[in-house]
Amino acid sequence: MNKFSTTTLTMTRNFDVASERVFDAWLNPEMMRKWFFTLEGTNKVAQSNPHVGGAWEIIDQRYGTEYRAIGEYLEIDPLKKLVFTFKMPQFSDLEDTITVELKERQAACEMTFSQHIVVPHEKNWTKDDIENAIKESHEGSEDGWNLMFMGLKELVETGKVSYTG
Repeated sequence: MNKFSTTTLTMTRNFDVASERVFDAWLNPEMMRKWFFTLEGTNKVAQSNPHVGGAWEIIDQRYGTEYRAIGEYLEIDPLKKLVFTFKMPQFSDLEDTITVELKERQAACEMTFSQHIVVPHEKNWTKDDIENAIKESHEGSEDGWNLMFMGLKELVETGKVSYTG
């Protein structure tokens, strides 16, 4: 097994709905297929077995290529906290851990998202190579989540996502 580094991405978002609606969007396959690593128009599979030890899976197809994301639920505290693993097996056997925490705010909620990202090293990498890989993983994850969270906000606040891919 190659060596690896880790980095943590933390993001906060506010939604003009109760935390129940946001929490449901992370676990309900019909909602997941509209924003979570996929879009309704490109989604092939959206499955969720939302209990501790249960699995989730998303398969998205874009430009003729299937992208599969899978994970296991580690902690589920309804309407407050969700912890799960995230892995894309076609790219790596390494797993990230994602934590979603929700706090009620007057007629709204605040979501704090954290992703513990595992960054694999390649053989003969220098310290600079490792630092660049960590930076690229962090920035790439942040860019991806920013786009997904725009879809999540639209979905929970309006019931649909206008971008279809």
